[in-house]
Amino acid sequence: MILNEKFQRPIIYLNNWHGLNALLDTGALFPIWTAPEEALISIGATKIKENVKFSGFGGETNGNLYRLQSIAIGKLIFPEMAIISYNDLKNVPYHIILSATMFHNLIYEIDNKNHKLNVTVPDGESIVRNLRIEDSNGRLYILYQ
Repeated sequence: MILNEKFQRPIIYLNNWHGLNALLDTGALFPIWTAPEEALISIGATKIKENVKFSGFGGETNGNLYRLQSIAIGKLIFPEMAIISYNDLKNVPYHIILSATMFHNLIYEIDNKNHKLNVTVPDGESIVRNLRIEDSNGRLYILYQ
């Protein structure tokens, strides 16, 4: 995957998925949609729950929980992936924040010199990533299946 070299942060072109840009946030627990929700709906997302609390951005905040039919990032496929829509970030050069949890049990390397994100899928792991966001007693958590 190609990193956008005009930014200091690891912003990745998702050319094979609607031409969107994504920020790789190694400290993030949840994938976050930062563009307008209308754009998320236009690519096939379905709203699951409104006004969910989640941790991030220096504390607790709220967003809407959506499910995407499928998202492809390089060779990785995330079927029926849950994503939180949070639109309070203004003028950011990306549409999605990719969380470190999306790469659970994978090896990923941010190669700033060559402007690439390299992801290795070890033996015993699949390119199909079943990442879910579940709600338990008003708190969100990540579930791998």
